[in-house]
Amino acid sequence: MSADVYNRSMDCVMVDKGPVAHKPPSSSGCQSSPLLSQGSPTKQNRSAIKYGELIILGYNGHLPSGDKGRKKSKFILGKKPSGNGVKPFRKHVVKNAQAAKALQDPQSHSVTYTLSRHQAVVVEYKQDEDTDMFQIGRSSEPPIDFVVMDTIPGNLRSMNEGITQSTISRFACRILVDRNPPYTARIYAAGFDSGKNIFLGEKAVKWYVGEEIDGLTTNGVFIMKPQEGFYPPGKPGVWREVSVGGAIYPLRESRSAPLKTNQIKDEDNVLQDGTLIDLCGATLLWRSALGLISSPSEHEFENLVETINAGRPQCPVGLNTLVLPKKGTLGLSDRQPYVYLQCGHVHGQHQWGQKDDKTARTCPLCLKDGTFIKLKMGCELSFYADSDPPTHCFNPCGHMASEKTVRYWSELPVPHGCQGFQAICPFCATPLCAETGFIKLIFQDNTD
Repeated sequence: MSADVYNRSMDCVMVDKGPVAHKPPSSSGCQSSPLLSQGSPTKQNRSAIKYGELIILGYNGHLPSGDKGRKKSKFILGKKPSGNGVKPFRKHVVKNAQAAKALQDPQSHSVTYTLSRHQAVVVEYKQDEDTDMFQIGRSSEPPIDFVVMDTIPGNLRSMNEGITQSTISRFACRILVDRNPPYTARIYAAGFDSGKNIFLGEKAVKWYVGEEIDGLTTNGVFIMKPQEGFYPPGKPGVWREVSVGGAIYPLRESRSAPLKTNQIKDEDNVLQDGTLIDLCGATLLWRSALGLISSPSEHEFENLVETINAGRPQCPVGLNTLVLPKKGTLGLSDRQPYVYLQCGHVHGQHQWGQKDDKTARTCPLCLKDGTFIKLKMGCELSFYADSDPPTHCFNPCGHMASEKTVRYWSELPVPHGCQGFQAICPFCATPLCAETGFIKLIFQDNTD
């Protein structure tokens, strides 16, 4: 892409009146892609440039308890008034961790690698005015820009509202973004604490060969870049692990295994549109500002839903007109659509074909037995892989999205536990059915 073409594209993510705070959900409930970075207007930052978004999988536009401060379902990364990035400067070999602490400058950042009781390596970092740094983790301390908690799958939230022991690191990772076009974003494992330090203990996976010093965090930071892009969707890529220094490695045998494998030198830590970041407890999707320009806007999405509603789909049993919700559901309305997951026929709520166990019903149109659930609109538009109408739904949760969107996510294994993987609904994190993770919706519409 030429510089002129890039600059014209970036006009869509720049304004001249200063940045505004991340806008709250609209009355429609669906989350469009804000064009501005977070923060309050300042004289020094009159032109707000948005680098991209980080969206946590499993939330349909907002956290169950609501988005508050640095804890929310979507984070906007925007250009800061001045660069706060850092880069490696020099390293020192010391006798032990205590000597390393005495060496550290409280005004500068550093990474300490404890090799043994009698040897440690301290890497000093210096300011990099050409990059902006964003830190992500479980801690609510000031150095963390985006607070991330463990994601509870939607099918378990009613029975388990809290996590007793989190597996997400307090200072999980950091992202550095170039302040100049093309605004390249890179990810690194581990974040700096309140003392501007990263400390890898004696048991952490690390290596010191020649002039190279690097390491992996306890539970690891995994990334997955889609093949051939995210929009329109290509194919899911291969999961890799990123090191503290930003190098890329194959996954260890288990999440916290003490041994590393050989570095993959032809791959890098650059975040491309659609990259997934797994923090061992929560998975985030990176959408670049340019990638989001192609995604459906809130207005475009509402028009797609209205087109389906204009066909006046009916319940074959109650003969009442159904209405697809522009947000999650219509509640107890008699117009709320339901679907038989075995066949895809859409109905209203009724009691026909009810089984004794109340978990399955017989569809009156095709006489197949299957689960009968309420349809819910997938409202986080950043998860959409195209701009087609929401004609399919995930199985078994019932979140609606376009065909290409449900196909892409149903083929994408997301890390689960120490060494497992499973496909999930991006809107609620419910594991998808192994046989078919989605189903096409069949409406009885245009019957006039």
